[in-house]
Amino acid sequence: MKRFLLALIPAALLATAPAASAGPKGPTIVDVAIAANAPDGPFPGAFDTLITAVLAADPIVLDTLTGNGQFTVFAPTDEAFAKLGLNPDNIGSAFDQQTLTGILLYHVAHGRQASTSVTRKSQIRMLQFGFLSADGLVLTDNVGRTSTIQVPDVEAANGVIHGVSDVVLPFAP
Repeated sequence: MKRFLLALIPAALLATAPAASAGPKGPTIVDVAIAANAPDGPFPGAFDTLITAVLAADPIVLDTLTGNGQFTVFAPTDEAFAKLGLNPDNIGSAFDQQTLTGILLYHVAHGRQASTSVTRKSQIRMLQFGFLSADGLVLTDNVGRTSTIQVPDVEAANGVIHGVSDVVLPFAP
């Protein structure tokens, strides 16, 4: 059943995405995450929970990640979500939509920031709830939890994705 639902995600994204002329030329952050997550992709099944979360959140998250702006996404893997007891089956009900949206946007920063840029910063301004502190490839969130960039510099037409080891939190759940 899970694979069937995941197979429907690209169609759902096309149905809810902005008009083709509004998006960037080339695969968006969401497109790249779905392709990487596919059974024949480089990280099969690694982003099931993240993709489900994006679809359960306020549509502003999907619009942001498929739009023309340039963004950097610190993308938690399924393993990262599992550390919090979250998976594709419960992520949509674990938080109300506003809380889930805030948490997801706390994983997104303005601009295309390659890992070489991230490692030179001490703070990264996120779209919601302030900053992540950075020390090399280790990020520290607002509640003092750390997450490590494990898969850096996955390019998309509208930004860059860094796969991270833990969900960063803007506030204690």
